[in-house]
Order: sequence, then C-alpha cells, then structure tokens
Amino acid sequence: MTVVPRHYLDFERPIAELEAKLGELETLADTAGDQGGMDGNIASLKGQVEDLRREAYANLSAWQKAEVARHPERPHFVDYLDTLIDEFVELKGDRKFADDQAIIGGLGRFRGQPVMVIGQEKGHDAATRTRHNFGMAHPEGYRKAVRLMDLADQYGLPGLTFVDTAGAWPGVGAEERGQAEAIARSTERCLTLGSPLVSTIIGEGGSGGAIALAAANKVLILQYSIYSVISPEGCASILWRDSERKRDAAEALKLTADDLIGFGIVDRIIEEPVGGAHSDPDAAIAAVGQAVEEELRQLSNLGPDELRRQRADRFMAIGRNL
Repeated sequence: MTVVPRHYLDFERPIAELEAKLGELETLADTAGDQGGMDGNIASLKGQVEDLRREAYANLSAWQKAEVARHPERPHFVDYLDTLIDEFVELKGDRKFADDQAIIGGLGRFRGQPVMVIGQEKGHDAATRTRHNFGMAHPEGYRKAVRLMDLADQYGLPGLTFVDTAGAWPGVGAEERGQAEAIARSTERCLTLGSPLVSTIIGEGGSGGAIALAAANKVLILQYSIYSVISPEGCASILWRDSERKRDAAEALKLTADDLIGFGIVDRIIEEPVGGAHSDPDAAIAAVGQAVEEELRQLSNLGPDELRRQRADRFMAIGRNL
C-alpha cells in the first residue's frame, strides 16, 4: 500500500499540500461518521494526489532523481535484508582491525537458495546513521567484504550485494589504514569470484566505495537510483568552485539509470512505484527480489571460469562503443 511520507522534496510540495488537505478531510470524516457524506470528496482528492504524483515523477531532472535516491524514507539495505533474506547470520569483522557497520554481510537464504549477502547501510535516524557512518565504509568494511567473498568462493555460494553509499569514508584514519588498497582489493575480489554475483544499486552509488561491491556479473539499478564517479556537489566544487552548481553537475555526470543503461554500465533498470520507492517500500523490495531471482537463474548454469570471463568482458566493454 502507498505510504504517506513524512519528508517531502522541493518538487513534491504541491503533493504535500494536497495530502495535508486529504488528511484533514479524512479526520473530519472519521469524526462525523457516516453522516458526513464525504466519501466521494475523499476518493476524488485521492485521485488528484495520485495524478499529481504521477505527473511530478514523469519528467524528473537528473538532480531531482539524485534527491529521490537520497530520500531519508527510501528503503535501506536492512529493509531488503529483513524482507528478502531468510535465516540471516551476520558475520562481523575483517580479522585484521575491526568490524565496520557501514557494510553488513553474512549468510542467509534467498528464496530457499543459500547465498552470501553484503550491503551498505546508511541508517534511518540519528542513532543508526552514526552507528553505520552514513553508509561510508572504512577500510575494514571492504576487507570484511573480501573475507566474506572468499568464504562464498570456498563454498560455491552466489553473492548478492546491495549498494547505497555516497562513497568510502575519506577520513585521515581511513587513509592511514589503506582505504584505496582496500577498495581495490574488494573490486578485484568481485571480479575473481567463482560463483555468480548480482549487485543492485538501491539508492546512491558513489565512487570507488560503490564499485567495490558492484563489479558483478549483473548490475541492477532502481529507476530513481544514481551511480557516478563523484557526487554532483563534489563535481561542482571541483569544476566550478561552486557546489551550488550541483544541478549542472548532475546533468553532466550522466548518473541516472536511463543514462547508465545506455552506456552499458548497468544491465537492468528495476521500475519503482509511482512516487519512488519511499512511497511504497514493500512493492519496491518485491520488485528487486523478483529481478535478482531472474538474474541469478540465468547465471546458474555458468561455471567458475565462465563467470569470471563474463565479468571481465562486461567491464572491459564499457566505453568502447561510445
């Protein structure tokens, strides 16, 4: 069912105003009971809200899609984990330094099939965002991912990764502990995995911090997710010394799902509910589950060498025909 969001983006303000009126009318109808005779007005207003939402989302700019990808009520990795993965057992730590909760991973069953699942978690509120460091992993997070992929390879388990990060953590401590090397090792391990690997960009896919989990056989992306080498704000700050030109940067970066599939950077766009994944999280998660199941089925007949070759060919082909 459609969820009325608590947070509205700028372009959603007209929807917010209409939904506020709808809420007032429904409250009044509940108070008045059957004598109020407002059912017809409520139904009409609901139709107007849906029409307005459909119209607003029909022609979003690249920057507006970036805003939707970052929406605080958009389903996060833990939501996909709770819904799609049964018998999940979290495996913590990189066996070298610490456990990084920006990346969560472990064993579970996806629709009856044993899998290794790894994802980036941003958190939903102040406490969880702090615990998960807003989804920006330290080196130990990527080293944990490598350890889990080693385990998946050892037992021939398919890997499922879920990407949602603005990028790897850029702090001094992270750099001192080898952030760049950890990202490179994680990317390399994705490419050398002997079992199927399917990655889904569920929100924001930023820089090397994203591709470290997304060098997969199949890369899927939700309709309003983004995937780029740098954030629009960071790009604008570098090119124009003005982060306010983020809208121009978003257009230039070609970071939307439609752009990415045209370049061969992603393999499949998963349609979101009207109004974005945050308007109907259950439907969005179900659509992702269906798409992942279909892609895994197609990869199931390939042997380890074929999977590695397919992955290498896929990434080497990017940019060749532009």
